[in-house]
Amino acid sequence: MDGDTLYSIGDLARRTGLTVKAIRFYADCGLVPPTTRSPAGHRRYGIDAVARLDHVRTLRDLGLDLPTIRKVVDREVSIAEVAAAHAEALAVQIRTLRLRRAVLTAVAKRGSTPEEMDLMHKLAKLSEDERHRLIADFLDAAFGGLDLFDGIRRSMTPELPDNPEPEQVEAWVELAELSQDPDFRAVMRRIAEQHAEGQGAGLRRHFAAVVRDRVGPALAAGVDPASPRADSVVAAIREQYADLSGRPDDADLLRRLLTRVEAANDPRREAYLQRLAVINGWPAPGSLAPVFDWFAEAAHARA
Repeated sequence: MDGDTLYSIGDLARRTGLTVKAIRFYADCGLVPPTTRSPAGHRRYGIDAVARLDHVRTLRDLGLDLPTIRKVVDREVSIAEVAAAHAEALAVQIRTLRLRRAVLTAVAKRGSTPEEMDLMHKLAKLSEDERHRLIADFLDAAFGGLDLFDGIRRSMTPELPDNPEPEQVEAWVELAELSQDPDFRAVMRRIAEQHAEGQGAGLRRHFAAVVRDRVGPALAAGVDPASPRADSVVAAIREQYADLSGRPDDADLLRRLLTRVEAANDPRREAYLQRLAVINGWPAPGSLAPVFDWFAEAAHARA
C-alpha cells in the first residue's frame, strides 16, 4: 500500500485482520468512512483507513462504546480523558464483580437459604457510608453517653476493604446481623456500664487481664474450680478486684465480679470480635471463654 493508492474492503481486511463485515459495519457507523467510491459504487479507502481501523479495534478491545470511540477518532475528546474515565468505570465494575463473587462463595460455603442469600447480598453491597451508619448505630446503643469509650468505639469498627475476600464478606454479614440483635445490644450496654462504674482507669483496663492471669495457670494445671485448690485463685482475684475498684472484699463484691464475668463471657461478644478481626485483617483474638467459664463455676461454688 502507498499513499496515493485506493483500496477495497477486501484489501483492508487482509491488511488489518478484520473481517469485511466488521469493516463495513464501522464504515456504516461513520467511524471509518470510505475515501471515495468506484464507478461501480464500491467503497475505496486511502492508507489512513488502516491506522484508523487499528485505532478503532484497539479502543473496542479495551471495552469502549461506539459513541465514545467516535469522539476519540474525531478528536472531540483526548485519549487521556477517555482512558481515565474508562479506567474508573472498570474499577467500579471490578469491585462489584469481586463482591458478587465473594457473596456467592460465602453462600455456597454456608449452604444459605434464598432468604439468607438476599440478606447477605443486601448487607454486602451497602456503601461505605451505609456500613458506617449501621455500625455507628450499634456502637451508640452500646457506648453512647458513657465517658472514655472513644478508643473502644474505633477498635470495634469494621472496615470492609474495597475488594473483600469471601470470608470477609461472610464475617461482615454475621457481624452486621449481630449488631442488630436487641439482646446483644443490651448485653454490650451492660458491659459498658459495668466498665464505666470502675473507680479508676486500672479497673477498666485490667478486669479481664486479672481473671485471665490468675485463672490461666490453674486451668492449665487442671485445677477443679469447685475444689479447695481453687480457693487461693478466687481469693487472689477478689483481692485484686477490691483493690482496683475501691470496694470491700465481701459477698457483694463476689456477686459483682460474677455478674461482670458472665456478661463478658457472652458468646456473641466473642463472635463479634472474631468477625471484626477477619474483616479488618487483624490476628485472631484469643478466646477468654475457658477462663471465664472456670471462674464462673468457681464463684458460683463459693457464692
